[in-house]
Amino acid sequence: MGNTFGRLFRVTTWGESHGGAVGAVVDGCPPRLELSEEDIQPELDRRRPGQSAIVTQRRESDRVQILSGVFEGKTLGTPISMLVWNEDARPDAYEEVREKYRPSHADYTYEEKFGIRNWQGGGRSSARETVGRVAAGAIASKWLRLVYGVEIVAWVSKVGVIRAECDPDTVNRELVDATAIRCPDGEAAAKMIELVESVRKEGDSVGGIVECVARNCPTGWGAPVFDRLEADLAKAMLSLPASKGFEVGSGFAGTDLTGLQHNDEFEMREGKVRTRTNRSGGIQGGITNGELIHFRTAFKPTATVMREQHTVNVRRENTTITGRGRHDPCVLPRAVPIVEAMAALVLADHALLQSAVRRDA
Repeated sequence: MGNTFGRLFRVTTWGESHGGAVGAVVDGCPPRLELSEEDIQPELDRRRPGQSAIVTQRRESDRVQILSGVFEGKTLGTPISMLVWNEDARPDAYEEVREKYRPSHADYTYEEKFGIRNWQGGGRSSARETVGRVAAGAIASKWLRLVYGVEIVAWVSKVGVIRAECDPDTVNRELVDATAIRCPDGEAAAKMIELVESVRKEGDSVGGIVECVARNCPTGWGAPVFDRLEADLAKAMLSLPASKGFEVGSGFAGTDLTGLQHNDEFEMREGKVRTRTNRSGGIQGGITNGELIHFRTAFKPTATVMREQHTVNVRRENTTITGRGRHDPCVLPRAVPIVEAMAALVLADHALLQSAVRRDA
């Protein structure tokens, strides 16, 4: 029922926002990969709440425990189960939600789907679920880096109407994490932080765009027709809480160009087939062409706002509701490691699929 992602590199996440714990099971990770909790923890630290004044102040250490699938410091090729305890759950903050549907949340739709819902923080619909994704993505990232030299970097490129100027070819993790908003453009980052603090004080929220690149991906990853790499990336990104849009390469801006302007011409460079431009975003016909994979994901403003809004209760009566609890006024800074994790899961899955197609891959 939608809790498992991937075909050969498969991930199942579990747990609710205010339950006892959250986590993931990774099945299909190749054996003999050196792996410890120290490989996973840094990514969870980047995702965890309470990092700065511009994110939710829920206090979670998010310490990961590996329960299975690793022996003597190496993966066994068997399911890797990981657990993170919920330490600062406050379900009492959601008593009003027991009776009322929050605007633009999954309260109403989950109840319509299942006939029951976890009203404590949204249960599975909460972004707390992404703890498991990031833990799994850390494993995929390490394997991709060691085997193929793949590097994945995401950053905040837009908050509200404020846009950053960043070079996808040179942006790196150090530049991204240098600011609380995770934008490598220092001047734009300062304006973004000011905007987030402003909407937070007003009890409101703001959205924006996370941009991501994957470097050093070999040619041939992906598949024709239904399993195109960009289609799987789109599904991965649009499965994230608060995501509302996805584009790869030139994206919607490519509609402003003619075919001659948009085409990526080929040339031989350093003994390899390369493209002169990269409006395709590193993917052509659903398959990697060896260039930089480049895509963007749009995130809406956080649905929980500390202002009164119109809604309906479980008895189908008109009423109002005011947001309570601890929430991100802007999801983007913590979305960055989540986008990277999902990109890694997609690429690891396609790497394994390609090795099944060509033994020399």
